[in-house]
Amino acid sequence: MDTIVALATPPGRSAIGVIRLSGDQAFSYLQTIVEDDRQSQDVAHATLRKLKNPESGLSIDQALVTFFQAPHSFTGEDIVEISCHGSPIILRQLIDVLLKLGARLAGPGEFTLRALGSGKINLSQAEAIRDVINAQTDAAAQQALRQLSGELSNRLQPLKDQLLDVIVVLESAVEFVEDDLPQVQRDRVKATLNNLIAEVAAMASSFASGHLLRDGFKVTLVGRPNTGKSSLFNSLLRTDRAIVTDIPGTTRDTLSEVINIGGLPVLLTDTAGVRDSTNRVEGIGVERTKRAMAEADLLLVVVDGTADLTADDLDFLRLTADQKRVIAVNKSDLPTFRSYLKIEFDNQSKVVEVSAKEGFGLDTLRDAIVEPFISTLGNDTGLLITDARHHDLLVRAQGELDSALQSMERSESEELVLVGLHNALRYLGEITGETTAEDVLSRIFSTFCIGK
Repeated sequence: MDTIVALATPPGRSAIGVIRLSGDQAFSYLQTIVEDDRQSQDVAHATLRKLKNPESGLSIDQALVTFFQAPHSFTGEDIVEISCHGSPIILRQLIDVLLKLGARLAGPGEFTLRALGSGKINLSQAEAIRDVINAQTDAAAQQALRQLSGELSNRLQPLKDQLLDVIVVLESAVEFVEDDLPQVQRDRVKATLNNLIAEVAAMASSFASGHLLRDGFKVTLVGRPNTGKSSLFNSLLRTDRAIVTDIPGTTRDTLSEVINIGGLPVLLTDTAGVRDSTNRVEGIGVERTKRAMAEADLLLVVVDGTADLTADDLDFLRLTADQKRVIAVNKSDLPTFRSYLKIEFDNQSKVVEVSAKEGFGLDTLRDAIVEPFISTLGNDTGLLITDARHHDLLVRAQGELDSALQSMERSESEELVLVGLHNALRYLGEITGETTAEDVLSRIFSTFCIGK
């Protein structure tokens, strides 16, 4: 297999930049670019080496170089990691030199794909590497690390073993027994299938919590112009991200940032105030606001607590009445604030008095934002299904097991029962990559960063 190279650290200027090589020629290429004549390299130990351009003989950098000899490496191949100064110029020079020597630029996730191909990890562990890198909260990182350690595949293996035992019994009945399967064995098979269905269903049901921990939910700030939406957006972010002025209609476009509230990643979106306007640009902003409202899991409706509710406020509250929402009564720091506004809202919506300027009530508001979703998490601290692909395969496997059990209840032939059992086994195998099609692998690894 050819030797691949990639920058393993984010592009840009940094203190250290790491370049990775993997393949049969990785060590040979390293020997070509080191300035001294030492031909040996300590395995899995970092050594300080001077690197050069072999064509010009000019020095490129002084770097820490680590060699991992096959098969004792992440990919199962020879791997070289070069930790040099994080200048984009130096990193580009080194990669260009290695490409001229014969290396090829790695594609997204290609190092991990090679680790999968060599049996170092399974597919669910490979996906966990991506999830560890992309984790936005401590809880999401912990779930990804549990999957990376093989906990998901370890939990699936006994289920696949039990399913295989059932398949062997039924296949033997088809091949070697002319009479029907004895009732005792049929009862034993049905009991096993019931247990398998319960286990698979329990794993699949954890996706609601797992998906929430990994991907979070969308909260959109909405309301008429000049109620302080952008100020509240900045206060929740704890940074001046949105432009704030006293001029109505300052916000013309949606602006989104991810924040951590109660251990959950929340995509917070500031929007243009909704009102009738002849301004074309503002009108486009209003249309985008309406789209953001439709996509939101929860609306944060912001009203001005220093004034009576306007006709626009009332129209807006009626418009959002059927959606999950929290109402923030803003500007509680001002002497003209009217706390009695709370009684004018419906009893279904959580109402919180806040001051975006002074920060009053923000902790209460954060609690109110996550409260509708906390119940989804429950008290489950075990392994959660966080990936939609895994959830879909578990649901499919459960459906096939249900179908097989129903066939047995109707005393249908073993051949018909086996169709569902083989399908269920294939779906469970796809989670860990034992039976995954090539096009599915391509889609999965296209979501990885280059260099990983």
